[in-house]
Amino acid sequence: MPDSKKRKYDYTLLAALFLLIITGLVILYSTSAYNGEVKFQDSFYYLKKQVFATSLGIAAMFFMANTDYHIWRHLAVLGYITAILLSVAVIFVGDEYNGSKRWLSLGPLSFQPSEFAKVAIILFLAHIVTKNVKQMGNMKTLLKVMISILPIVGLVGASNLSTAIIILGIGVVLVFVASPKYGQFLWMGTLGAGFMAIFLALESYRLERIAIWRNPEAYEKGYQTLQGLYAIGSGGLFGRGLGESVQKLGFVPEAQNDMIFSIVCEELGLFGAGFILILFLILIWRFFVIATQAQDLFGALIASGAMAHMMIQVILNIAVVTNTIPNTGITLPFISYGGTSVVFLLLEMGLVLSVSSLVK
Repeated sequence: MPDSKKRKYDYTLLAALFLLIITGLVILYSTSAYNGEVKFQDSFYYLKKQVFATSLGIAAMFFMANTDYHIWRHLAVLGYITAILLSVAVIFVGDEYNGSKRWLSLGPLSFQPSEFAKVAIILFLAHIVTKNVKQMGNMKTLLKVMISILPIVGLVGASNLSTAIIILGIGVVLVFVASPKYGQFLWMGTLGAGFMAIFLALESYRLERIAIWRNPEAYEKGYQTLQGLYAIGSGGLFGRGLGESVQKLGFVPEAQNDMIFSIVCEELGLFGAGFILILFLILIWRFFVIATQAQDLFGALIASGAMAHMMIQVILNIAVVTNTIPNTGITLPFISYGGTSVVFLLLEMGLVLSVSSLVK
């Protein structure tokens, strides 16, 4: 392990993160109170579960932040194999919700293995790329690295295409960071486009989503997209006011999930939505700074992977809500409801904080 000098954690990152978490909890309550009252006779139902998951995630974050990140390199391959096994388990014994089989149950608790897979992929690729850094300019090595993650991409993509795209995107970014040559990525992009075309064609519902995206008015399933756009348009510059959304009252189904940004726009307007986007930009900026200042390539790749994860997921969610791309069912980090997501996102933040605690 390289000699290192201890330094304080990145407090700009921590401040933006906690501000985002608090904002997310307030917005989640405002968005989910109606659904909670109707379905569970408890307007705080979703908020209580999210607060519990967030508390677990913060504890995991500080544990990871105070643990030398080099330790996880020894467990990176095991973590990747575990992610594959959990993804296989989802296919055979997973729980189905809203037509998607993405959850595994452990007694009273359930979680999405795909969220664990994102963290596992970052550590696995950081380890593999660091191990083969001298050969990263070779196209053969690049292909080997990308092929190594295709099993998890295929398994996750069978039930969750959006997460598979995020995992693939993380892989491309990490390989790009470590590669001295950029021309090779044109070939990789072509191969990736071909892979996506085949993957979309394997299931008719994925092609149907493209048709709905192009003309949502013509399809019954385009209802959610249209209602989300109505919510965005009715918010104006300053919004209707916190808690005053009309679209969350059953017009936008499951508004607390992947369509929550449309309710943000309706209640807080362009300025409120812009404030949240600024917080995400600060996180992404700090990830970049930490990556450039990391004491070694392994740490730089961890921070770069977290940056890619956050950037891709935020862009995909907002693109879906604004109907820029077909609906993929991706959540907005720290804002949308989802216990598994927030726990593993915070665990990932802990890894980045651990990297930031060491300087060259």
